Amino acid sequence: MEERMISFPSFYAEWRHVFKLDPDRPIADEALERVCLSGTDAILVGGSSGVTYDNTVELLSRIRRYELPCACELTDPAGAVPGFDGYLVPMVLNTPHREWLIGRQAEALADYGRLMPWESVAGEAYIVLNGEATVARLTEAEADLTPAQTVAYAQLADRLWRVPVLYLEYSGTFGDMALVRKVRDGLSQARLFYGGGVRTPEQAREAAAAAHTVIVGNVVYDDLPAALATVPAVKNSVKEQDHVF
Repeated sequence: MEERMISFPSFYAEWRHVFKLDPDRPIADEALERVCLSGTDAILVGGSSGVTYDNTVELLSRIRRYELPCACELTDPAGAVPGFDGYLVPMVLNTPHREWLIGRQAEALADYGRLMPWESVAGEAYIVLNGEATVARLTEAEADLTPAQTVAYAQLADRLWRVPVLYLEYSGTFGDMALVRKVRDGLSQARLFYGGGVRTPEQAREAAAAAHTVIVGNVVYDDLPAALATVPAVKNSVKEQDHVF
């Protein structure tokens, strides 16, 4: 019998600006409303620690009051809540520990694989580039990569494994945009997400020029007006890139 080919979902394909919200961090209703009505392309729900079924359900139910896409980053099987528009399954490429690359993912699939909505699930290859980030400490990621090593990891994910989303994670600091652009220019099919230290419109524009998708997270909780200002900055940067003179 001929095997049916399954294509990767593309719920993330048009995202240029995304707010990432952590179920384990409180956000007031008024702040959440401003985030959801900001013009961002989507909300990504996920966190490196403290994610539970209950706090994920609670945050999803609040976001669902607004009409915008909402996806879940499945860092822990406990957060596998039904009802999201899509699910991203992260794999940390530069960790020395198998559990953060394929171990936890395989264990989760052993328990829940039969229930997975595969038409809405995509792999997400992480390269962690800030050794002080929570995800770096948690996974003991070898974050002091050279540019050549970073590009090599990106090519492994993009060309060898054909992972549809590649995430450069600088969480807590603004990254090397020349390197981000170099990684993006070398991709053949993966969409490049950038996350880390975007706190100003200027940084948002730089990140939008270097990556396909800009993820804005921590500043939502620290300085909401600054976070909201990143939305038009990214959108205007995209328009400038797409403009044909």
